[in-house]
Amino acid sequence: MNEGLALDVSTFFEVSLDLLVIRDIDGRVLKASRSWHSALGHRPEEMEGRPLLRLVHPDDLPGTMDSVTEVERRRAGDPAVGFINRYRHRDGGYRTLEWRAQRFGDRIYGVARDVTERVAAERELIEAKAAAEAASRAKTDFLANMSHEVRTPLNGVIGIVDALSRTPLSPEQAEMVGLIRDSGVILERLVSDFLVVSKIEAGQLELEARPFDLEEALRPCIEVMRHRADDKGLTLHVERDEAARGHFLGDATRIGQIVGNLLSNAVKFTEQGHVTLRIGRVQGANSDHLTLVVEDTGVGFDAVSAARIFERFSQADETISRRFGGTGLGLSICRALTDLMGGDISATSEPGRGSRFTVSIPLAQVEPPPAAEAKSMGARLNPAQEGPMRILLAEDHPTNQRVVQLIMASQDAELTIVEDGRQAVAAFSGGAFDIVLMDMQMPNMDGLSATRAIRLMEAERGGAKTPIVMLSANAMAEHQREALAAGADMHVAKPITATSLLGGIQAVLASQAARSA
Repeated sequence: MNEGLALDVSTFFEVSLDLLVIRDIDGRVLKASRSWHSALGHRPEEMEGRPLLRLVHPDDLPGTMDSVTEVERRRAGDPAVGFINRYRHRDGGYRTLEWRAQRFGDRIYGVARDVTERVAAERELIEAKAAAEAASRAKTDFLANMSHEVRTPLNGVIGIVDALSRTPLSPEQAEMVGLIRDSGVILERLVSDFLVVSKIEAGQLELEARPFDLEEALRPCIEVMRHRADDKGLTLHVERDEAARGHFLGDATRIGQIVGNLLSNAVKFTEQGHVTLRIGRVQGANSDHLTLVVEDTGVGFDAVSAARIFERFSQADETISRRFGGTGLGLSICRALTDLMGGDISATSEPGRGSRFTVSIPLAQVEPPPAAEAKSMGARLNPAQEGPMRILLAEDHPTNQRVVQLIMASQDAELTIVEDGRQAVAAFSGGAFDIVLMDMQMPNMDGLSATRAIRLMEAERGGAKTPIVMLSANAMAEHQREALAAGADMHVAKPITATSLLGGIQAVLASQAARSA
């Protein structure tokens, strides 16, 4: 029996493709399989009687010794110990081996497999993943910086045009101002779309959950699209259920973005007829849903195009792309945002007979917050205050300074302008202000650092806090959180208009008044 078993073991050692070895407690090889020669160039007879660990890569020797000690310390029958190390090939190179070793009596039985290619592939995969993540971060950072750089001059264009539209103009001048305003709005939407796509790809797009007035949230995009429809001779109908009025809890910006993209798409692809937006609300046993339906009498699309209409950079066909232009991002963003909000979006159409897009989003109705009462205030920002409102503006860009000056010209306000955060802190320490308008990105000291310094100064002095509104071309959700975390009361994204700036100031003042009351 023993002779037969010995013969079987010898035969197994001869035919095994794995690297088999038996060594004693002192580490000397007692028997090695023929596969050592085919895999690493070492003949078994040359290995026998010599230390096995002489072939281990010097860098892997400490870890190997730990594994060897663990194997030797175990009792017979204990589970095998696994580890990976590199062994020297006869040609001087090294191969990576994956080991299983177990002790029986005074002998150690080991089996290894060459995993050099597998480990290299895993390493390449890890490196490729790290490179892809680094590239994604770099792209996101680049787009965020580009967004800031584009929004900064765009703030000047939209802000000044907004102020110009409020002055006496001839019909021809008013038309030109309207064209500039619309072009600025379209450019701002393109910047936002590219930024949203980048955030979605990186898995970093986060939704807000704040109370908002649905009618107010949708009004800007509806009015912009109404103007574009009028220019094309189209009629834009808006039908709203009574149940879809009031305040809701959700991300107003993203819902407005969905509506804006759908309406923009409908107006773009409709040459004559009308575009209809239906806003409704379905109340269910478990949740309420906002329903948005956009219909048009445009070019439509066939079933093949419908299957890929929501894909990124996709349009119905190349002819459509040449005729109407566009990036092909709008509908893919609508689908991504709808999915993130737990909703659903679908499309039906026939070539030449228009299209119908339907969106359903879970949205709970809430009571209006106190700040919502700010709109009832008069033309002045704070009519109860005696004397002009003292405003500190920290803004390094001359055009943006001028935009705020033009907006505030209609208010009874005393405006002090500084060019960076350090000057803002110095001005605040030496004067009394009713409100601070703080740019986020400035030289010498940024707006976040300046806001923290002002809040620290107020804490040392004691007394009420001065409202701080962060004005920033950094318009992403994390920038809003950073602004609030630094001590700002509100974040107003650039490009600003009289409506957005004065509305933000009114909301902050109303909130402060509510707290005081």
